[in-house]
Amino acid sequence: MPNFFEDNEDLKFNFDRLDLRKIIDLKENEFAEADDYDYAPHDHEDARDNYRRVLSLVGDLSANFIEPRAEDVDLEEARYENGEVHYPRGTAEALGRLADADLMGFTLPRRYGGLNMPTVTYAMAIEMVSRADAALMTIFGLQDIAETIHDFADDALKDAYLPQFAEGSVTGAMVLTEPDAGSDLQAVATSAQPEENGDEAGTWRINGVKRFITNGCGDVLLVLARSEPGSRDGRGLSLFLVEKGEGVRVRRIEEKLGIHGSPTCEIQFTNAPAKLIGRRKRGLTTYVMALMNGARLAIAAQALGIAEAAYRAALDFAHSREQFGRPILRFPAVYEILADMQTKIEGCRALLCETGRVVDLEKCYGQRVEQMDRSDPEYREARTTQREYAKLAKALTPMSKFYACEIVNEVTSDAIQVHGGSGYMRDYPVERYFRDARITNIYEGTTQLQVVAAIGCILSGDLAPYFEEMRRREYDRPLGTLGKQLGRILDRLDKCVAFVKKKNSREYTDLHARRIVEIAVDAWIGHLLLEQAVVKEKKQITAKHFITRAAAQADARARLVTSGDQTLIRKYETVLEGT
Repeated sequence: MPNFFEDNEDLKFNFDRLDLRKIIDLKENEFAEADDYDYAPHDHEDARDNYRRVLSLVGDLSANFIEPRAEDVDLEEARYENGEVHYPRGTAEALGRLADADLMGFTLPRRYGGLNMPTVTYAMAIEMVSRADAALMTIFGLQDIAETIHDFADDALKDAYLPQFAEGSVTGAMVLTEPDAGSDLQAVATSAQPEENGDEAGTWRINGVKRFITNGCGDVLLVLARSEPGSRDGRGLSLFLVEKGEGVRVRRIEEKLGIHGSPTCEIQFTNAPAKLIGRRKRGLTTYVMALMNGARLAIAAQALGIAEAAYRAALDFAHSREQFGRPILRFPAVYEILADMQTKIEGCRALLCETGRVVDLEKCYGQRVEQMDRSDPEYREARTTQREYAKLAKALTPMSKFYACEIVNEVTSDAIQVHGGSGYMRDYPVERYFRDARITNIYEGTTQLQVVAAIGCILSGDLAPYFEEMRRREYDRPLGTLGKQLGRILDRLDKCVAFVKKKNSREYTDLHARRIVEIAVDAWIGHLLLEQAVVKEKKQITAKHFITRAAAQADARARLVTSGDQTLIRKYETVLEGT
């Protein structure tokens, strides 16, 4: 029987190479739960084996239960009838099977019924579920809702809701976007008032309308609302937990290009009872930013899963489709497309795994610091380490989402091209992959917003020590030449950064920010692929294919960035007017 973990050699390779020892140490707290839970590991080897077994289970369910239902889910779609939202039959069945397998509390602690798995393995699970059905991922991948409750809510809310998430008896939604507040969440107008004579810990009442809410029909809603009357920015926003029911009405669901099995809802709140998450005024600045970062990593994994599915479909078709007396796979124009697709996917997976590892270390050290006394001699070192990983995670998360969500649109488009006219028809799944992919570089922060987040980290110098370490790395033959090409990419990055800093024009920097981020992402991926090539010969070919093209693209991008040409800035209105 197929298995989306066992049949993916690159996914297994990345898992086997993951340095999980420190993550396991911190998450398992010296394996203190080994005697309390029969599924808790006793040592490092046991923990890794447990992770692999869970991933193999997800791979089995994805291949044999979820994927066979995906086409019917797409055709049936989520539907809105008599004021209620209904999942497609296949979606409901898949959620039930995932819950039966105890996979709905993937990263939650065991005391709430969770598996206590690292973020990096969760990203791998999301990739496999998304390869099977991208729409289902939007519900399975919303486990960040439970993580946010765990990280910021009080014990009463944790005890009430987290076991329900872990057993799969409830689903959640993050309820942020409004008709007039899309990417600009500081403009949120939905209001929250404490009940008369109540206090912060009591019941609040939510009023307002939210739009484009993924799984807005969920049972537990985390709602961003304005708790400070008269405020106008993010400092007046707080985060609230609202249960489906009283005062909550889904007014409609959207008709969408793709991910048809995922209901995207418009919700009206009318005096809906709510509980405050954490502290007032920190809803956007602390809690939603943490929630969004987790969601962005999940969407990157979703994009990777769709790309993997599209590539495999195109490869299979190229093997079987014959033209001019031979399989089209043998034509350079086709095998170059396929090689580009696979190289992008492997580079994306390497970057996503590295990002997940860094996020895990940031979280684990953060939890350790919270539990330590400031007088502990190890406190300062732990706090310093946590801050370093936080800085790196802040950069790698938007870089990962940016890259994954851009390449999936390229890969799915190329998959249709390989299929020719057949790819445009519903007889083949690639047209669905193409439709499902398109949302990834829009929701949970557009590509343009990821560029804004990443460019700040690059220009600030936060990543400079890591790039310098890449530059100093020496490789034996035959990788030495590729190492020099990587150094050339880094030189172009340095040149671009120095140029825009000297020019000191916000508009010019914004105009070229994407090009600078693209060079930085390519350099990071090139480094990761080179490190893989040291231990696996096949990766030498992948690294060469990627770095050679990335170096040429870095040259072209750097020429544009350092040209100083401001024609478009000064004359864009003339260009837009046309002839």
